[in-house]
Amino acid sequence: MSTPARRRKFRRRKCRHCHELYTPDPRNRWHQKYCSKPDCRQASKRASQQLWLSSAKGADYFKGPEHVARVQQWRAAHPGYGRRAVVTSTDALQDLCSSQVQGGQSDTGTLTVAALQDLSSVQPALLIGLIASLTGSTLQDDIVETTRRLVVSGQDILGTGLESPL
Repeated sequence: MSTPARRRKFRRRKCRHCHELYTPDPRNRWHQKYCSKPDCRQASKRASQQLWLSSAKGADYFKGPEHVARVQQWRAAHPGYGRRAVVTSTDALQDLCSSQVQGGQSDTGTLTVAALQDLSSVQPALLIGLIASLTGSTLQDDIVETTRRLVVSGQDILGTGLESPL
C-alpha cells in the first residue's frame, strides 16, 4: 500500500467513555478520543474541563479579585450575552372571528351567485387581514367593531335592512 493511501485510511478507535469502536473525524483524527454520541461528548467535555482546571493556567483562572474584575469588565462590555433574546412579535394572538352568524338566517334570494359575501366567507383570513390593514390595528376588538360597521353599511347599500349579525 502506498503512503498517500495510508493517509486516507482512518483506523477505528475505541471511545474512552463507552468503549465502542468509532471512526474519528478526519479533521481531528489525531486528537479525538471520544465518539460522537451525546453521552460520550459530555464525558469528553467533563474530562477536558478537569484537565484545564488542573493545569497551572486554569487552576486559579476563575478565582481572585482580579479575575472577578476581569469578568465584570467583560460583562459590562457585552451586555445581554448569554441571555435568550426576547421574541417580540407584532402579531397579536387572536381567536378567529366569524363575520356572519352560522344559523338562523334564511336565504332571501336577493344576492347573486358571485357576491362579495361569498368570497369573504370562504377566505376569512383575507377579510381579517384587509380590515387590520385598513384600520392599522390587529386587536380583535377593533376588528370586530370595524366588521360590524362594514356589515351594517353593506346591508344599507344592498337594501337588505337586516339587523347586524355580530
